[in-house]
Amino acid sequence: MPKFSANLNFLFKEYSFLDRFEASKEAGFHYVEYMFPYEYPPETLKSLLDKYELKQVLFNLPAGEWDKGERGVAVDPNKIDTFRKGVEQAIKYARVLDVKLINCLVGKRLEGIPPRDQRDVLIKNLSYASFKLAKEGLTLLVEPLNTYDIPGFFLYNTQDTIRLFKEIGETHIKLQYDVYHMQKMEGNLTETIRDNLTRIGHIQIADNPGRHQPGTGEINYRFLLDELDRMGYKGFVGLEYNPLPDTLSSLSWVKELGFSL
Repeated sequence: MPKFSANLNFLFKEYSFLDRFEASKEAGFHYVEYMFPYEYPPETLKSLLDKYELKQVLFNLPAGEWDKGERGVAVDPNKIDTFRKGVEQAIKYARVLDVKLINCLVGKRLEGIPPRDQRDVLIKNLSYASFKLAKEGLTLLVEPLNTYDIPGFFLYNTQDTIRLFKEIGETHIKLQYDVYHMQKMEGNLTETIRDNLTRIGHIQIADNPGRHQPGTGEINYRFLLDELDRMGYKGFVGLEYNPLPDTLSSLSWVKELGFSL
């Protein structure tokens, strides 16, 4: 049975962010995740997790100036210090929140900088981050994103990300496999997951097109989620979708497919 995690940046947006912890508990969730905790003191977030008996499973490294379109700084030769400070900040939050998985959005291709140079910087940054996180008992995740929604994103498919891991030669780094993003970029979901299962540290789901809940698009989630069980996947499945028409109504698919929160 999949262990579903509510992504609080996508679900329960009917509530203010801090009220989404209570809402997720009332809906039946035991696990939550979200992109960035840095707007709030870690103690505030931990108190909510404890109050509602929730386990947070992951969050992202700082990803630059989000409102200005940045989606990570790990490929930027001019922001190595910024990246490293972000790693230290993430470690401080992970200690308080008791989170073991930290995801990295690597960023977009930069004009005027050769892709090889960006890749070299990325390798150095990910090597640094994975080493620092491993010393804390944490695992670094790296997530490829689709270039339709995020034009110019530097990592956009599974195989290139896995090749990057091999270049780094680090064991404490894994793939965050987002089914929605990879359906748009490469398809062949089940075989790709099966072939790379040992390198996958977390899975996120949404249907395509639209990035809404399972059952609204083309992906056969009953089959795919059953396959995860048959493969022996032990990680979490994050619900990172835009709910229609609202969060609670959108969760009907869970029971309809024979699962539970």
